[in-house]
Amino acid sequence: MRTIGRTAAIATAGALLAACGGGPGGGGGKISDDKIVLAVLTDQSGVYADLSGKNAVEAVKMAVADFKAKYGDKAVTKNIEVVSADHQNKPEIANSKAQELYDRQKADLIVDVPTSSAALAVATVAKNKKKVFIDVGGATTELEGKQCNKYTFHYGYNSYMLAHGTGTEVTKDGAKNWYIVYPDYAFGQDMQKTFTAAVKGAGGTVVKSDPTPFPNDNFSTFLLKAPNLNPKPQVLGAMQAGGDLVNLVKQYNEYKLRDKGVGLAVGLMFLTDIHSLTPDALAGTYFTDFWYWNANAGNRAWADKFQAKTNTRPTAVHAGDYSAALQYLEAVQRAGTDKSDDVVKQLEGHKVNDVFTSTGTIRAEDHLLVHDAYIAQVKPSSEVKEPWDYEKIVKTIPAAEAFQQPDASCNL
Repeated sequence: MRTIGRTAAIATAGALLAACGGGPGGGGGKISDDKIVLAVLTDQSGVYADLSGKNAVEAVKMAVADFKAKYGDKAVTKNIEVVSADHQNKPEIANSKAQELYDRQKADLIVDVPTSSAALAVATVAKNKKKVFIDVGGATTELEGKQCNKYTFHYGYNSYMLAHGTGTEVTKDGAKNWYIVYPDYAFGQDMQKTFTAAVKGAGGTVVKSDPTPFPNDNFSTFLLKAPNLNPKPQVLGAMQAGGDLVNLVKQYNEYKLRDKGVGLAVGLMFLTDIHSLTPDALAGTYFTDFWYWNANAGNRAWADKFQAKTNTRPTAVHAGDYSAALQYLEAVQRAGTDKSDDVVKQLEGHKVNDVFTSTGTIRAEDHLLVHDAYIAQVKPSSEVKEPWDYEKIVKTIPAAEAFQQPDASCNL
């Protein structure tokens, strides 16, 4: 009789738990564990720490504050926690940290994750754990291509957008012969592929492509080679980012390659890179950007709030992190639950209109956020009117043109 009674009690408790939507990913209009946990997995100490890093955490906290202010007592929950971890730009560490965040810290969302190899590792964990992951810092198109999955979203930019901005425009402007140097990991390999296609598509030629170590502080072998290639390249296409890009540009200027007829095109550059190098080190350089703090009054107002918290202006990644966290919370609000499958349905096809973009759509076919992109040019110091105002937007690339069409290999 005791055994039967105990079994019945367990069954009854289980039924009540299910009805209330309890447990991880519980539905039924409830929030699992009575809280939402947003995890920022980022580079806190390496080459991408400035463009992302600890300030990415602050951007996500700003999203939480704005969400609470908007909904007040009508919010699906007031209990929202932000946690963070450092993946050190290593996929194996990203893998273990993602598992820890989802399992031990009960993260409902992982966001940010610069470094494409790390992002791909987290995407696999998200798929296996059936938990939501929104990547903002990785450029690889594999996230919406062969390695796409139901629980992973790609936000902000990718290598196609960068290549078909900078690669196409610089080639059309007359720089027909390119020498491409790229970091030898997933991001760089993807950039090399997409930039080569863009340059050729615009009528140019890639004279040579060379992989470089990652991370790296000495690019002399590649820079000294550039003027002596046959045919001589008109432009060096630098696919590095963050601290690696800063090192490369410093050495490019030391070797006076511009004076030797080899111009510079940058595949991916952030506000913090220009700040580290100073505008004059990059004056006139074209690159593709996907958000700029001083592009309009709305961006500037948000950037003022960000600066008050961080003492610096936000990069495009910081704005993307804010938007990704905010749109996740909005999806939970619409769904009435943090159950991953329900939140995914709310994100798919959603139109995004916030400080990050007013033209965004999260494609249901591949979970890529498509939005307007921009061709930007670095101002010389003589045109810089205030600290951090280093960019001039010279062209808008409409959302329909900025990103690739859905990849048939993505099967959600």
